[in-house]
Amino acid sequence: MLVQEAAANEAVPGRPRRKWAARLTTGVAVLFAVGTAVRLGGLESGVLLVPLVSFTPYFALAALVVLAVALATRSRAAIAVMLAVCACLASCVVPRAIATSGSAEGRPLRVLTANLNGGRGDAQVIVDLVRRLNVDVLSLQELTWSARDRLAAAGLDALLPYQVAKPETWGPVGSGVYARYPLRERSGVFQPVGHHMPVAEVALPGGSAVEVVVVHPVAPVPRTVPEWEAGVGTLPPAPSSGPPRILAGDFNATLDHAVFRRLLATGYTDAAAATGQGLVPTWPMRRLPPLVAIDHVLTDGRAGATAVEIHDVPGSDHRALFADLRVRS
Repeated sequence: MLVQEAAANEAVPGRPRRKWAARLTTGVAVLFAVGTAVRLGGLESGVLLVPLVSFTPYFALAALVVLAVALATRSRAAIAVMLAVCACLASCVVPRAIATSGSAEGRPLRVLTANLNGGRGDAQVIVDLVRRLNVDVLSLQELTWSARDRLAAAGLDALLPYQVAKPETWGPVGSGVYARYPLRERSGVFQPVGHHMPVAEVALPGGSAVEVVVVHPVAPVPRTVPEWEAGVGTLPPAPSSGPPRILAGDFNATLDHAVFRRLLATGYTDAAAATGQGLVPTWPMRRLPPLVAIDHVLTDGRAGATAVEIHDVPGSDHRALFADLRVRS
C-alpha cells in the first residue's frame, strides 16, 4: 500500500503544492468571510475597523480576485465561501452604481456642498460652480473668516445673498450655508457633536420651505472615533412632518458605515447613490487620488435627486458634490 501511495505521489509531483495552495486559499476565504460579516452586521468599531470599512468597494473587488484563485486551485470549500462573500458584497456595493431615482417631481432645488480644507479651497472655483450650476443652496464646511472674505470678493454674495455663517479663524470647525432665497436660522433641531453644523430654513418661492442642515462631524482618527460616531448618530432623523429636510456636507462616513446606514434607515436617501454616482469618491485630493465617498446630500421622502455631479476644488482635500433635487410641497 505504501509503495502504491508513493508511486502515486511520484506520478503527480504537483499534488502537495496544489493541496497547500488550496488550504491557503481556503484560509484567505475565511478571512474574507469574517470581513464581510463585520460589514453586514455593522460590527466595525475602534481605530482599525472604522476606517477599514470605508474601503468595502475595494474589498469587493479583491473578493472577486480571491474567487478566481479559488477556482484555479479547485478548492471546493474556498469556492463555496467566496461565492457567498461575493454575493453579499455585491448586494452592498452594486446598487449604489445603479440609478433608481428616475424623474422626481416637485420644485427644483440645486444644492452644492464643499469642504474648504481649513479655508484653503479656491474661492473663485466655488463661485464659478455656483454660477455655472445655477446653485440655490451652498453648504460649506471648514469655513474661515478669510475664506468668507475671498468668497465675497469673488462674487458669491451677489449670487447667493442670504447666509447663515459660523466661520472660525482657522481649522476645520467653521461652517456656513448660503442661499438664493431668504434664510431663517433654526435652533434646537438637534445637538451637534463635532464642528459647527448650522440649520437654516430656506423660504422657496411660493411660500414653501426646506430645512437644510450643514453636516460636519469630526473625522474618525484614533482619538476621536467615539466622538465621530456620536456626531453622525446624533444627526436629526428624517422628519415625517414639517418642512422637508436636507442634510448636506462632509459626513466623514461612507455608505458602508453602520452609523451612517442607521441614519439612512430613518427615511433619508443618498442623492449620489440614487442617481448611480454612489461609488464616485470625494476624498482625499492631496497626494493621493480620491478613494472614498464621504461627502453626501441626503433627502427625506419628500425630495429626490435627478442628477449628481462631482467637481474638483483646487486647494481642498475634498471634491465638491452637486445635487439637482426636486422637492415636493
